[in-house]
Amino acid sequence: MSYSKWIGATLGWSFGGPIGAIIGLALGSLIDAVADGGGFLLGEGEQKRNQHRTHQQTRQQQTYQRPTTHSGDFEVSLLILASLVIKSDGGQDQRELDFVRNQFLNLYGKERANHAFKLFKEIRKQDINTRQVCLQIKMMMDHPSRLQLLHFLFGIAKADDFVSEAEVRQIHTIAGYLGISHRDFESIKAMFFNSTDNAYKILEIDKTASVDDIKAAYRKMVKKYHPDRVAHLGKEHQDGAEEKFRQVQQAYEQLQKERRF
Repeated sequence: MSYSKWIGATLGWSFGGPIGAIIGLALGSLIDAVADGGGFLLGEGEQKRNQHRTHQQTRQQQTYQRPTTHSGDFEVSLLILASLVIKSDGGQDQRELDFVRNQFLNLYGKERANHAFKLFKEIRKQDINTRQVCLQIKMMMDHPSRLQLLHFLFGIAKADDFVSEAEVRQIHTIAGYLGISHRDFESIKAMFFNSTDNAYKILEIDKTASVDDIKAAYRKMVKKYHPDRVAHLGKEHQDGAEEKFRQVQQAYEQLQKERRF
């Protein structure tokens, strides 16, 4: 599959805005054909689909309706945010790069993963405005999908077995721009650290919580992190969301044993 067919078949709203500009620049050295004006050519059919998408986006924004996030929209958002986290501590550890490659291989299969990683290498070379990119994602992407992005970013940071303060600060900044609450941020962060109160943090409660509070928090988190919440992104991302779901269950089971209920 050529880059033009791959990108044209999988993207929706991310063809526009700052993310679209980043993709366009990255594709400059990879795409099959380059337009005279410095952009890139898709095919005639793909161009018509993209025009239709742009028209739909305009109508949706005018009526304040969030457009559907396609798997490709999530994919390129992930690539861009991953590049920001990897560069945040001043280095690019090979284990972090391998984590990104392996995650995409597991999610999308060899061919699509190869396309994505080549694009990722071009994105890493760019000076990206974190705020602009995140605000586009916040406006266009639903909350469960944004939580899934955050979980992946912590996975990248932890890939070298050490999450630096710079990486935590960068992910925290991203979370803020994405409209993710401090409690949600701490919940996902706790999934990647070992401490005595991690189970409480994952369930977004404190150690003074009663048994009834713990049970109520568990029911709430099961709904929030259930893989079906990202079903619109495709089965590959439902499978990825299983990890968050399992950690919520494990946190609850740990508290059941500790508190004996």
